[in-house]
Amino acid sequence: MSKIGKLPVAIPAGVTASLDGQTVKVKGPKGSLEVTLVEEIEAAIEGSELKVSMRGDTTRHKAMWGMSRTLVANLVEGVTKGFEKKLEITGVGYKAAVQGKNLNLALGYSHDVIFPIPEGIQIVTPKPTEVVITGIDRQKVGQVAAEIREFRGPEPYKGKGVKYAGEFIFRKEGKKK
Repeated sequence: MSKIGKLPVAIPAGVTASLDGQTVKVKGPKGSLEVTLVEEIEAAIEGSELKVSMRGDTTRHKAMWGMSRTLVANLVEGVTKGFEKKLEITGVGYKAAVQGKNLNLALGYSHDVIFPIPEGIQIVTPKPTEVVITGIDRQKVGQVAAEIREFRGPEPYKGKGVKYAGEFIFRKEGKKK
C-alpha cells in the first residue's frame, strides 16, 4: 500500500472542496484551484476529509494513487497558505528588479533579460540579489523559478549565476599553472 495515498487530506475551516466527476475543485481564502484526476483514481469527500483511492490493483494504479493524493493536498495548501520559492543571484553586477508586470534581470549579458510575470504569480525583490516568487499553484511557482534560474544557472568555478536559496553548488578547482 502507498504510504502517501492512504492518508486522507484534511480540509481546514474556510476551505470548500467539491467533486465533479474526476475533477476536484478547492476554494479558499487565497483563491480557487482545480485538478483533474486520472481514470485509475477516485476521490470521495467524507466530512472534513478528502480520501483518494484506487479503482484497481495494477502497477499504474499504485503509481497514480500517491501522486493524486499529493496533487489534492497541494491544492488545499495552496489556497490556505500559498507557496514560495526564493532565488539568490551571485556575481558582480548581477541584479534583479521588478518593473510593472516584468522582472528585469541584469545577468552579465550585453542586454538585460526581461521576464514577463505570469498570471497568478507575484514576484518581489527585497534586495537586488534576491528574488521571491509566490503563488497558490505549486507547479506554476516552481516552473517560474526554474525558468528564471535557467537564464544564467550557477557555474561551478566561481559560483556566479542564479540559484535556489539554500542550494549547494559543487565547486570545481580552476586550471593549474
